[in-house]
Amino acid sequence: MLKFFLFSGGLLGGLGVAAGSFGAHGLKALLDATGRGDNWETAVRYCLYHSLAILVLAVASALPHMSQARGLLQAAGCCFLVGTLIFSGCLAALALSGVKILGAIVPIGGVLFLIGWAFVVAAALSIKAPS
Repeated sequence: MLKFFLFSGGLLGGLGVAAGSFGAHGLKALLDATGRGDNWETAVRYCLYHSLAILVLAVASALPHMSQARGLLQAAGCCFLVGTLIFSGCLAALALSGVKILGAIVPIGGVLFLIGWAFVVAAALSIKAPS
């Protein structure tokens, strides 16, 4: 899972930077004209935040003393990955298309983010202090 999460976090981070740059330059006129620039910016911001979280989880889950929390950290990483695809993907698609039904799907990604963070808390609680 280390390789998968490093790859996923790196890919999402790169996509977030590219989308942010594209939104600020290539899509600026469209986003300003439609008033959906905030949607695009939120999609990019959450993509970047959770790409970093996935990378941290990848490294943390590879540490030897984290073995008892590894499953919880991996579950958190999966929630962050799928949550980012749904939340940021649907929000970006909404910003580009104006199809309002996509806004109804976005909260599913948000719920996955919350579940992922709950897994992180559970992982922290499951770590036994070194003797």
